Amino acid sequence: MNAPWPVVLADGETALRPIKLRDQRAWRDVNRRNRDWLRPWEATIPPPPPGIPAPHRPTYRQMVRHLRAEAHAGRMLPFVVEHRGRLAGQLTVAGITWGSMCSGHVGYWVDEAVAGRGVIPTAVALAVDHCFRSVGLHRIEVCIRPENLPSRRVVEKLGFREEGLRPRYLHIDGAWRDHLVFALTAEEVPEGLLSRWHREKPSTPHK
Repeated sequence: MNAPWPVVLADGETALRPIKLRDQRAWRDVNRRNRDWLRPWEATIPPPPPGIPAPHRPTYRQMVRHLRAEAHAGRMLPFVVEHRGRLAGQLTVAGITWGSMCSGHVGYWVDEAVAGRGVIPTAVALAVDHCFRSVGLHRIEVCIRPENLPSRRVVEKLGFREEGLRPRYLHIDGAWRDHLVFALTAEEVPEGLLSRWHREKPSTPHK
């Protein structure tokens, strides 16, 4: 089974669209400007066993080609996040598994300049609704380092359940790090996650 791809999802000033090769300049600009903001939460490659050369970090073009190949194979949904028409981050539904599991996990990052404006909660809600309603997944996970309070606030705002701790789960910022697991199943949001987020989010506008 393949996930519907490509697809564009939007709500108000926030949109998700497929990542493209021509996004390179904007993606690099946002990423470079947010180096210190993103580094503590960024995935890294662990050292290889003795005698095996260390792998090189992929270039932007290699990353995009890999993401697109995985998307067309039905294993991933790689998006850029746009705010008011400008690239403001990235969101990927990865590890898509079919059969008796029908699940995936969401990872994301956002430009510090728009953090706190509801951009990422809206983007996650859009992605989860698409996964449940159009793709046919049953469960979505988000795994977050306990220290990453801004990211934890995202899933808490959206009503994800905290399921427990996975010790030394991912190699982040140069070491194996513990992660908290948050999850939702389709039965928990019959009205849609975006609809619930609109109902519960603060009404104060951000400029």
